[in-house]
Amino acid sequence: MTSTTPLVAPARAVRHLSSRLAKAVSIVRRDGPRAFAQRLARLAYIRLGAATLAEPLLDDDVADSTQLELAVPTVRPARGEALTIGWIMTPPSAGSGGHTTLFRMVRAAEEAGHRCVLFLYDRYAGDIRAQERVIREWWPDLRAEVRNAVDGIDGVDACVASSWESAHVLARRGFSPMRRLYFIQDYEPFFYARGAMYALAEDSYRFGFRCIALGEMIAGLLRSEIGVEPDVTEFGCDTTVYRLLPERERSGVVFFARPDFPRRGYWLARLALQRFHELHPEQEIHFYGSRIAGLPFPTTQHGRLSAEQLNTLYNSCIAGLVLSFTNVSLVPEEMLAAGAIPVMNDEAHAKLVLQNEHAVWAAPTPSRLATALSEVVTRPRISETARAASESVRGVGWARAQADIVRIIEDEVYGL
Repeated sequence: MTSTTPLVAPARAVRHLSSRLAKAVSIVRRDGPRAFAQRLARLAYIRLGAATLAEPLLDDDVADSTQLELAVPTVRPARGEALTIGWIMTPPSAGSGGHTTLFRMVRAAEEAGHRCVLFLYDRYAGDIRAQERVIREWWPDLRAEVRNAVDGIDGVDACVASSWESAHVLARRGFSPMRRLYFIQDYEPFFYARGAMYALAEDSYRFGFRCIALGEMIAGLLRSEIGVEPDVTEFGCDTTVYRLLPERERSGVVFFARPDFPRRGYWLARLALQRFHELHPEQEIHFYGSRIAGLPFPTTQHGRLSAEQLNTLYNSCIAGLVLSFTNVSLVPEEMLAAGAIPVMNDEAHAKLVLQNEHAVWAAPTPSRLATALSEVVTRPRISETARAASESVRGVGWARAQADIVRIIEDEVYGL
């Protein structure tokens, strides 16, 4: 008599495979092929341990504030002598807002007669020449030399870190005597949940670099959380680009979508906009930044836009939704300059930076944000409101911040 035992395991495997296939078909039918592909990608991410790829530094580039002994020059150059100033950063993507602000400061240093060097740090060893091409294409006014930070940071009188990762790299790779500064646009520990990256970002403020805070929100957090007293400069708005265009019909709302940056509050914004659409299905919802598929409400997707294109879009909208949880974004004042009313997450520190009667603050919940947007789009005299909002934006641009940065670097190098 022939035994059937060897067939048990294959039969069980077939049943298991059949069950998995049925589940996959069910997911595809219910949620669509894109959702199924996302689930597969998430499973692969977990199984392959890809979470470590989120670590923005090589292990050897992690500095420790309790162990630093960084050399500074024994002799200061004569005041007025042209300096060589390094700026260390991650490679910029096309049109990056944070890099745009930083490069304004680099350009100011160049216009003051100093030579600048950009040190790019790419933990994934990307093509430095390709990264330089992005800089030359998107920021053509820069004359600065571009170098790979991995090759070392030297040959400069001063070097300016521009993020917590770059501060660590400066501490670990900037061994030669130089003055070290830190231009801080966000309180970056808040980028993360309490954990390793939160702690390492926080520790970067203890390296002893001269800290320059962009706005009082950052300055206040550095004082209260770290005990550091920074130099402080102010936000600017380029009103030569962001401005009111000739009278046109306004409708709808606009949102800067960056789901890959938690500080931009994408999930919360998506929920708020879904509720807003239920309240006002007649109002068009515009997305720019990232292109988002599979939304439960209709949108017009613009993708990445130039500053001039953004100004045109803002001029066509009544309001904008702008969420930022680590500093005030540049976007609200740019919207105001173009006559669109920004609705933002209510934050006491942020109100110290953006003091404008036309800005709308709401509790960061879906219903409160949706209600605030609804109240803005149903206001009477939309054109008059847009004009008043535009006129409320100071026309000082970035001149003060640029002057402050140059003065602070020079004071640090030359001495007072």
